[in-house]
Amino acid sequence: MSNDLTIQRTAEAVESPLVINSILESGVRNAPEQEIVYADQRRMSYRDLEERVNRLAGALAECGVKPGDTVAVMDWDTHRYLEAFFAIPMMGAVLHTVNVRLSPEQILYTLNHAEDDVILVNREFLPVLEELKDRIETVKRYVLLDDEGGNLDSQLDIAGEYEALLQQAPAQFDFPELDENTRATTFYTTGTTGLPKGVYFSHRQLVLHTFAGRAALSGSGHGRFNQDDVY
Repeated sequence: MSNDLTIQRTAEAVESPLVINSILESGVRNAPEQEIVYADQRRMSYRDLEERVNRLAGALAECGVKPGDTVAVMDWDTHRYLEAFFAIPMMGAVLHTVNVRLSPEQILYTLNHAEDDVILVNREFLPVLEELKDRIETVKRYVLLDDEGGNLDSQLDIAGEYEALLQQAPAQFDFPELDENTRATTFYTTGTTGLPKGVYFSHRQLVLHTFAGRAALSGSGHGRFNQDDVY
């Protein structure tokens, strides 16, 4: 008698792809009113985050972003980065996280190498892009990220201000079904010889990184971390 165990799946069984939509959906499902706080600028729940992700996707689609495009973000670690981290890859586009601490020439290299189509840029970094604008090769539109308000006098083709664009966008967006190996994010290494080196993560890799991080933080010992903690 054989000791081999064979497990057969029913015909109806479906293996869900590892896409980052599932991370957002899990937060909304399990803790819809859990609060997310960005400094003294914004407080929102996971339910609010989901709506803002949908609105951002709609706003970017109105700016011409489509699956396969690359959208760069030049911002500090704000709530906008969190929203872009979901909205852009969930559209089937690629999020380029621009390292704002690079020199202007290195930033220019990464923008052109990544072939960015749209840049979301914090008002603080507008002078950098204005200095480079005549040598930026593929970018078609810019979106202003602004915590300060006030008049804007820019040489760039600004499609609009982030919050204003979100208000005008629909609260629901029809995200496409994606293969889990679809490229989700790209970034460039620093501290290496020569020019910055491009690296990317797929949806599958990001989800697996999340699982690994959660397992490490929720393990026994001083690093224990659970859903009731505030990080």
